[in-house]
Amino acid sequence: MPTLYALSISHKKAPLNIREAFSLDEIATKQFLYELRNVLDIIEALVISTCNRTEVYYLADNEQNNAIIRLLCIQKNITNNFNDFEEITNYFEFFDTETTATAHLFRVAIGLESQVVGDLQIPNQVKHAYQWAADVQMTGAFLHRLMHSIFYTNKKITQETAFRDGAASTSYATVELIETLTADIETPKILVLGLGEIGTDVCKNLSQRNFTDISICNRTQEKAQNLALECGFNMVEFENVWENIIQADVIISSVATETPFITKNTLENIDILSYKYFIDLAVPRSIAEDVENIIGAIVYNIDNIQMRADEAMRKRLQAIPHVEKLIAEALQEFSSWTQEMEVSPTINKLKNALEQIRKEEIARFVKELSPMEEEIVDRISKSMMQKIIKLPVIQLKAACKRGEANTLIDVLNDLFDLEK
Repeated sequence: MPTLYALSISHKKAPLNIREAFSLDEIATKQFLYELRNVLDIIEALVISTCNRTEVYYLADNEQNNAIIRLLCIQKNITNNFNDFEEITNYFEFFDTETTATAHLFRVAIGLESQVVGDLQIPNQVKHAYQWAADVQMTGAFLHRLMHSIFYTNKKITQETAFRDGAASTSYATVELIETLTADIETPKILVLGLGEIGTDVCKNLSQRNFTDISICNRTQEKAQNLALECGFNMVEFENVWENIIQADVIISSVATETPFITKNTLENIDILSYKYFIDLAVPRSIAEDVENIIGAIVYNIDNIQMRADEAMRKRLQAIPHVEKLIAEALQEFSSWTQEMEVSPTINKLKNALEQIRKEEIARFVKELSPMEEEIVDRISKSMMQKIIKLPVIQLKAACKRGEANTLIDVLNDLFDLEK
């Protein structure tokens, strides 16, 4: 019977430049799934590709990890970037039993393997990966059951634990704060100033929310243009930044500077009609403390944001034992289902064999019966057959849990000649 295998390249073993080389978008993911089917004859597979990982889960009779990596290298045209194939494989982690592969997929999909524990994006990313696999007919009974078990478990975790509470990264916490601050503003104007790593992360998180008026500004204009195009934001030229600061309701600054970029003096001529929120994510600070002396100006710094993130992380870490318990229960239930799948063909053969005997015996006497008598005999014989087969089915399922199903399968095959 086919087994689930998995291979993974992630932040655990590979630096960013290597992970980028193996990254797949939707089109590339679907193309790779086609290749798995057409080249390697794999009929069920799931490919998850995020900024932190690219992973392939596949159902097969035998492990095909090296063949899959070679196929991935060909599609991404990256083989020449390495000295040899072994150097490439050293970046990968392999899960060569169904138990380890299934457990790893659960942990990834729930967020236990993320750089930020409980990453709020990962469940949706996994759902997209599942949808893409379904789109190209690379999902079957096994993956359908497994994925829905994961989604159900994730829902239980959300309902029963604090694992999904709050934002545990600085960029997430920033966006969460912005949503709180602008709750009463119909269409808040947001300006992101500075597009280093944290500024870029904030933009990507903002792009997944319901804000419609976001502008970004950076000293390097090309970077701002590219990110604005990717996220669907407005791009502001750096020389026009002060005009946009005046217009914005929220200013998120991560400008790298030795002295504050935004000060009370630079804002002296700004007439703040209600509130203007300044969020400073830079170290050293890019927004001076004295900005808070302006009536209507409210300043949050990196420590304020980090406190929110730290508290969320503390709750998530405390919830991990409960999360792992729920995952273990789901894995046990899924394991029972896969074991029963092993005996399903035998159960079906036994049912078909008994049904054939029933029909043959009824056919011998049906000519002597009235339609009403025939209906009664049919109903009684079906009921008898169901009672006869009930105990073998129960015993088969029990043998599965004991790991002794093969012996009973052999006995039933011999008794009823099920292999004929």
